[in-house]
Amino acid sequence: MALLVVAGTSGAGKGTIVARLRQRHPGIWYSVSATTRPQRPGEENGREYLFLTTEDFVRLRDSGGLLEWFEVYGHLYGTPRGPVEEHLGAGDDVVLELDVQGALAVREVLPEATLLFIRAPSHEEQRRRLEGRGDRADTIEARMAVDEEYEARTGDFDHVIVNDDLDRAVDEVSAILEALRRRPA
Repeated sequence: MALLVVAGTSGAGKGTIVARLRQRHPGIWYSVSATTRPQRPGEENGREYLFLTTEDFVRLRDSGGLLEWFEVYGHLYGTPRGPVEEHLGAGDDVVLELDVQGALAVREVLPEATLLFIRAPSHEEQRRRLEGRGDRADTIEARMAVDEEYEARTGDFDHVIVNDDLDRAVDEVSAILEALRRRPA
């Protein structure tokens, strides 16, 4: 059983790496975060996020039902505790995709978590990726400023993976998962 927490900079490819990891290891359980942000067209409740009202989110948070939570760009985001603990208790591998603050908060609650920091190969490539996904210029600047702070926290992570080649990055994450599965309980 392994608990992988994947975090890193914007545009690093965290979501793509996690999706490929889940394809390679179909038994791994992926935790869906809760949010108060509005649901976007094409999103499905329970697939991209658990979309909650602010009142429901606060109730869940205040009852201890979240492993971590933060306000990001005016909306609340958090990781529901119950499903993660249930899957870990059943011996399942679990993967969380969070921001850096969330990853570090999970480590405080679940010290057995293995934290992976994913980064783009350069700031220029990161900017190109953000532009390529259609982010606005002001949003890109804001994300890159936050990401500089995130980069300063890489020493708090167990592994830093540079996503300069997607297949190699997925191989590296997969190898970490396999090593965690082989460790003594």
